Amino acid sequence: METVNLGETESICPVCLKRIAATRQVLGDEVFQVKECDEHGSFRTLIWRGKPSLAEWRRPKPPVHPELCYGTVEQGCPFDCGLCSAHAQMPCSVLLEVTDRCNLQCAVCFADSGRKDSVDTSLDRITWLLERAMAAAGPCNLQLSGGEPTLRDDLPEIVAAARRIGFSFIQLNTNGLRLAADGNYAARLRSAGLSAVFLQFDGVDDGIYRTLRGSPLLEQKLRAVRHAGEAGLGVILVPTIVSGVNSHAVGAIVRQALQLAPIVRGIHFQPVSYFGRFPEQGCGNRFTLPELMGCLEEQTDGLLRLADFSPPGGEHAHCSFHATYLYSADGGLRSLGAMGGDSCCTTNCGSGGIRRTVDTVSRRWKLPSAASCCGNPRESEQTDCCESGRSNPVRVEGAIDLDSFLRDVATRSFTISAMAFQDAENLDLERLRGCCISVVSPDGLLVPFCAYNLTSRDGRSLYRR
Repeated sequence: METVNLGETESICPVCLKRIAATRQVLGDEVFQVKECDEHGSFRTLIWRGKPSLAEWRRPKPPVHPELCYGTVEQGCPFDCGLCSAHAQMPCSVLLEVTDRCNLQCAVCFADSGRKDSVDTSLDRITWLLERAMAAAGPCNLQLSGGEPTLRDDLPEIVAAARRIGFSFIQLNTNGLRLAADGNYAARLRSAGLSAVFLQFDGVDDGIYRTLRGSPLLEQKLRAVRHAGEAGLGVILVPTIVSGVNSHAVGAIVRQALQLAPIVRGIHFQPVSYFGRFPEQGCGNRFTLPELMGCLEEQTDGLLRLADFSPPGGEHAHCSFHATYLYSADGGLRSLGAMGGDSCCTTNCGSGGIRRTVDTVSRRWKLPSAASCCGNPRESEQTDCCESGRSNPVRVEGAIDLDSFLRDVATRSFTISAMAFQDAENLDLERLRGCCISVVSPDGLLVPFCAYNLTSRDGRSLYRR
């Protein structure tokens, strides 16, 4: 079978992290990144497998450079992140790690969290970091992460500080254990200004949790969803997908999520990336975005279809996919169109396009007030929303009540998305420069997520610690 060169780019050596040239090579329905380090030899990494093809999925976007840069260009990408003036996208989301502590010791962890010598950053310092992020990124979506952020007793105060500084959509990245254990905790966070919960949710089988998280956690996950819904917080399920561990379970996750709608607003799949802490066998078992799209169609018996999914409007096209649906009382889904949903633009959108992405994500992932009670959306459409967990359906007779219609659409929307983060094995600097997710570093820089978490084969990091 003939190998076709799909283009040149730059990457890094996964051993020494030096910048090196790379090519994208197509062999059948697989695409590999091929690169060579003068000192450590050649590397060949799978980056895409299946349909749609990498070329079909490509969506070029003109660069939108950051308006305020804390980094200066000296060594070049990926060594001068801050962001620097060579970066080609504005941030749509900023992530702040508020602790390195964790109450789990997962087999896979972006942050390699759970260090016993960890000391939490003070609230005053966090406030300063948030002000730095606001000055550089504007009122984008804010993710409070860790470690496990709920281990901080002052997390509601951090949420309130972010609100005062001007962040209107604040999301909590959590394993859900404290939300499950304390029925009042979600209400405290909601009162402080929290918008939504990004809940680690790897499957509906405790065997999966034992493998990836070290404990049977399904019951706690479901209890965390219920407590969040009772507090008026929308929940997005976030499965880390590892081939051969839970790649067979994506359809079951979708069905479970729909049973938990409208509290669960959608699912954000994350095929495992090999940085931080990960299994020793590494990237030889990589699970790619088109494989995930194919599994979603196959394992849901066509409830989700490949044609529903679109490339992103914010980050580089090869980073992610998304689709937005309306769900019905009988469990059906209706796609809002391949070009609809969370994509902001396809051509020259500028910073206004990123702002539209921010607004769209906020609207989709918040729990509308009409649905902020805990119940089953499959109940009779005649049932009051506080019993059924959803707003009453709009009945169009004559003139359309547009406000009611829009409220109903907001309540019944459901998103499916995925993000394939890059690691030292498959890093593509073209993709990295198009990243719109930044981590606020401890010294107040804004570093693209994949650069911040880059880990060499011996555990060395470019930016972390």
